[in-house]
Amino acid sequence: MKNIVILTGAGISAESGINTFRGSDGLWEGHDVMEVASPIGWNKNKELVLDFYNKRRQQLLQVAPNLAHKTLVNLENKYNVNIITQNVDDLHERAGSKNVLHLHGELLKVRSTKKPNLIYSWKKDLLIGDLCEENSQLRPHIVWFGEEVPMLEKAIEITSKADILIIIGTSMQVYPAANLINFVEPKIPVYFIDPKPAIQKNYLPNLTVIAENASTGVVKVVTELIDLLP
Repeated sequence: MKNIVILTGAGISAESGINTFRGSDGLWEGHDVMEVASPIGWNKNKELVLDFYNKRRQQLLQVAPNLAHKTLVNLENKYNVNIITQNVDDLHERAGSKNVLHLHGELLKVRSTKKPNLIYSWKKDLLIGDLCEENSQLRPHIVWFGEEVPMLEKAIEITSKADILIIIGTSMQVYPAANLINFVEPKIPVYFIDPKPAIQKNYLPNLTVIAENASTGVVKVVTELIDLLP
């Protein structure tokens, strides 16, 4: 069974109503990124950071997977599928995808500031005074700017075994995630789905660029890949 690796970004969740955080002015929901997504911002103003992610969490709980999320699940009937997402939402999982790796953390989880491996599921607001079992303040389970990406090595391992790569809704400008495309075998088929694709058609020998929204483009690619097999 062939391996399909799918790399997703904010564009696939935008159609569910999830804000993409960063606007055209570079601000995250009106905040400088360093205020709400860095260890420096956390140490400076924990209340601000917690409020930012509490609002994102509340929004996530009010939306649902869209057609793109749901259609990707159909590939699992004929392929071995792994999704590597830059998104911190759980919409892939809610749609039914079984193998999802979150590069940048998960909004519905929190972790200990003392022991990062102490991770808890969390759907309510996170407040000052919410402690882990080691009596240390809990923080969002999000990879902030300036922090290591702990799942990167696993993502590289998965990507290097891809027989087909599908990239959906990402600008391919955020590193180290954007570098994953360089770990696939040079001649494998690569599909890039984005209404404003940041990759040129001659970037890779077997690159197919689909300049459409996630839902429309995913349906086209999934239909093609399913039709390829008996």
